[in-house]
Amino acid sequence: MNYYTIKDLEALSGIKAHTIRIWEKRYGFLVPERTSTNIRIYSDEELKLLLNVAALVKRGHKISKVASYGEQRIHEEVLKLNQQVSSADDYLDQLIIHIINFDIIKFEALLDELQQKMGFAKLVTEVIFPLFRKVGIYWQIGSLFPAQEHLISNLVRQRFIVETARLKIPENGKTVLFLLPENEWHELGLLYSQYLALSAGYQSIYLGQNVPLEDLSSLLKQIADRLSLVVTSFVNAIEKENLEVYLEELARVFGRKPIVVSGMQIPLNAPKLPANVRFVEHYEGFRDVLVNKLWN
Repeated sequence: MNYYTIKDLEALSGIKAHTIRIWEKRYGFLVPERTSTNIRIYSDEELKLLLNVAALVKRGHKISKVASYGEQRIHEEVLKLNQQVSSADDYLDQLIIHIINFDIIKFEALLDELQQKMGFAKLVTEVIFPLFRKVGIYWQIGSLFPAQEHLISNLVRQRFIVETARLKIPENGKTVLFLLPENEWHELGLLYSQYLALSAGYQSIYLGQNVPLEDLSSLLKQIADRLSLVVTSFVNAIEKENLEVYLEELARVFGRKPIVVSGMQIPLNAPKLPANVRFVEHYEGFRDVLVNKLWN
């Protein structure tokens, strides 16, 4: 069983710690244990109860009424919420609960339901990527463990691959090359970029994670005539000087071929970009690059 501090509950539920203490005292629906130093600690069950209560309160239920429902009634009311038309944000807490419980079946079933309602592209931008931002925060404060983060990453990665495989690839389309530099392992953004490129009628050569720079020169000799664009990303921490050196080398390898870069390290370090390198911050921006051929 996992245990959580009141600060963990605040981060996970969006309910202020001060409010949680008031709810405990006034309504008694959470009964935390205490450490030897008198710090409140909460169980998995109490976390799930609070997430459900928070979902109801955020959607207009009065806490005084919710506190009188009992766990079964709270569960029933949350199920009713799920049957109503909801924004993508309404489902993030449910997905987090399934990950905390390692409940793969419920996690996948909810993503399937949302994908059917929203379509794959909207699911990715409005649910999956916001979910990863939330998971990242929880991981930093210790509320989720590395195993849970790896689980969600692999489940989503499989979904990306399946959806990409369903696309019809043109026989004579221009080609986009996708790669991550050495020691870069954050692949989900690159996978989605590939999905967008294939959706826009391009062919793809997907090299994936941790690609040595020296391997690219020989590859270019074989695909130069059909290569339209190179796409890469920088998420792992990297010194500005090293980033600039890598970008210069990448630009040198590909000559005049346009290169699109993304990832948090670009705005964080603000490197000087070679003439054929373009930073794209959002996926809509990358879609514009593809559709409008903005490198021309």
